[in-house]
Amino acid sequence: MSTLLLHHSSYLDHLTPVGHPERPDRIRAIDRILEHEKFQPVLRDLAPVGTHEDIARAHPASYIDYLHGLAPAEGTSRVDADTTMSPGTWEAALRGVGGACRAVEEVLTRKVNNAFSASRPPGHHAEKERAMGFCFFNNAAVAARYAQASHGVDRVAIVDFDVHHGNGTQDIFWDDPTVMYCSTHQMPLYPGSGAASETGDANTIVNAPLAPGTDGAGFREAFDIAILPRLEQFAPELVIISAGFDAHARDPLGGLNLVEADFAWATRALMDVADRHSNGAVVSVLEGGYDLEGLARSVAAHVMTLMTG
Repeated sequence: MSTLLLHHSSYLDHLTPVGHPERPDRIRAIDRILEHEKFQPVLRDLAPVGTHEDIARAHPASYIDYLHGLAPAEGTSRVDADTTMSPGTWEAALRGVGGACRAVEEVLTRKVNNAFSASRPPGHHAEKERAMGFCFFNNAAVAARYAQASHGVDRVAIVDFDVHHGNGTQDIFWDDPTVMYCSTHQMPLYPGSGAASETGDANTIVNAPLAPGTDGAGFREAFDIAILPRLEQFAPELVIISAGFDAHARDPLGGLNLVEADFAWATRALMDVADRHSNGAVVSVLEGGYDLEGLARSVAAHVMTLMTG
């Protein structure tokens, strides 16, 4: 299996207030663990700057312009109570969507088997016209639209195992029969959406909320019962993983009790779906994960699974 890692130093330049959990050290922790010799076979490339055209397939031009107008030349600007921009945020956000689109390009042209875009800020809380929850552009959504526009993909599945529900991804694809969004997440928890009854206008939204304290067995059961059968029925031509690792037992922002092996198991299960329906095409984009050790170990397990199949 050939696996591509998309990364860029600009992700370190998106600065957040002191004590903010979504901090540059997240990328440093990932970089350190992926420097281990066992990850040497991973192909590596720099994430390009995403284009206005790519972003506008998921977010209206007026929203893109609005965010650009908030980008400060110095200091910080606040988008909401916990989402801020620094002078480096705009480039980091553009390279986040650019990395996700490049990952799709390389996978769908069969240059690599799968790809992981290790970017920040994360994206799955970004709605069509609203930045929130540390997120500005919805990287997974932009990547899905890129696959459809540039490669004629008819059906894309986005599977999200972040501890928080991806309200933004759900918002963007609520009435779209061509994109299935599946999510496991703690409930109740921010942002308050993600009930099992939220199925979308086209019945392509699949939410499997988990009670606080749920461990790996409960997580795997939710995948087996609620998510994997729906993916099989949908038969996606591309699987995109919104890979948030804040469901780890160590994470300070959630209350689930997953460990690295659970993320590896879910990754393998999604790769199996892709093997059956999409010639193995899997693209993963980083979402949450705020305990540095838990994040690093989980990313290592995730990438190793992508590498070894």
